[in-house]
Amino acid sequence: MVNVGSIIGSGIFLVPATIALYLHSSSLIIFVWIIGGGVSLLGALSVAELGAMYPRAGGQYVYLSDAYGHLWGFLYGWTAFAVIMGASISAVAVGFATYLGYFVPLSTAGIKIVAIASIAALTAVNCFGVKAGAIVQNIFTFSKMAALFLLVILGFFLHAVNSAGWSTLTSFPALSGIAGPLGLALVAVLWAYDGWIEITYVAGEVKNPQRNIPRSIILSTFIVIVIYALTNFTYISVLSLDAISKSTLVAADAATAIVGPIGATMAVVGVIIAMVGCNNGFILTGARIYYAMASEKVFFKSFARIHPKYHTPVPSLVGQGIWASFLVITSTFNQLFTYAIFASWIFYAMAAGAVIVLRKRSPELPRSYRTWGYPFTPVVFILFSLYLVITTIVEDPRDAVIGLGIILLGLPAYFYWKKRAAHSTD
Repeated sequence: MVNVGSIIGSGIFLVPATIALYLHSSSLIIFVWIIGGGVSLLGALSVAELGAMYPRAGGQYVYLSDAYGHLWGFLYGWTAFAVIMGASISAVAVGFATYLGYFVPLSTAGIKIVAIASIAALTAVNCFGVKAGAIVQNIFTFSKMAALFLLVILGFFLHAVNSAGWSTLTSFPALSGIAGPLGLALVAVLWAYDGWIEITYVAGEVKNPQRNIPRSIILSTFIVIVIYALTNFTYISVLSLDAISKSTLVAADAATAIVGPIGATMAVVGVIIAMVGCNNGFILTGARIYYAMASEKVFFKSFARIHPKYHTPVPSLVGQGIWASFLVITSTFNQLFTYAIFASWIFYAMAAGAVIVLRKRSPELPRSYRTWGYPFTPVVFILFSLYLVITTIVEDPRDAVIGLGIILLGLPAYFYWKKRAAHSTD
């Protein structure tokens, strides 16, 4: 539920319009969603081995530190705090407040206040133990899965199939002519699948992690592939491709076409539930990264403290919430979110590479789960990750340079904390 809830955010409600704009073929639309799911599954199959090997808090910070050295682990953790998690939490919180405005009109300042209040509320819940955060996650994840399945069922049984939407089902345009749009569509799809790695950040608090971490990563990715494929089948069955490409909230348009005006309200409620569950997953897992860094004395010292009763990294959770709230106030999360996507895939590639590095360097380490299809699986995932990074550099060099700059800003911070750690040891 942590993984599924973190993956299913606003992507399935917003990305289909972008995909339809790039690809004017229903068959290609379904194809790119399945391919994106397959690529994500390759990453999940790879990183699951690392999750079983290192059943402790920190996720990629731990893997990259062991495979490439502490500097690379720190650069990931630094980037996660600054943009990957920080900007994601801010963006989802503002999205939640914006959609809440459908029921309660909010000014620009009101949206920010509600967004910050949602961050504070979810942070508080997660301070009372991982079980409390998991209960909230389960409730919201089950709710949004049920909402999407309800949309699928109603679409198939209560609405006549839209022949215009499926008119291109069996026709595949020449790939040579759509290679560029297909690549951009794949980038958007992979953003919608992002989050399959979240459970690894709380591995230290999972029962029987050697068994349950790989299972959760792989099973959650399969579940989301099925949900996303069925949901897009429904969109295409109910709406024309042109209508999908012009829609700002395709789920609302599809629900309206099926059950009338009440459908829009149902869809907005679904988006709100999805965003709350998604942000709860980010807040729950992100704080464990900084806790792991602080425990090794390369981040704020207070972030290493654990609450004596609830056994949660309360200072790390609160610090994360304060930074995310600051980004909401300054409205810088929009820019940072773009950089976060770019940075994430650099570190995803390195995590998959860590599977290969550690197989060669430390074959004696216990591996209760070994990556299926090794070495093909991690190699293909690395190639896809590099493709996305290179595509971003070529198509949007400004954002790529700024994204790399944010990562490199971690260098002076790393040496500062390392120096402080050395002095405290002396």
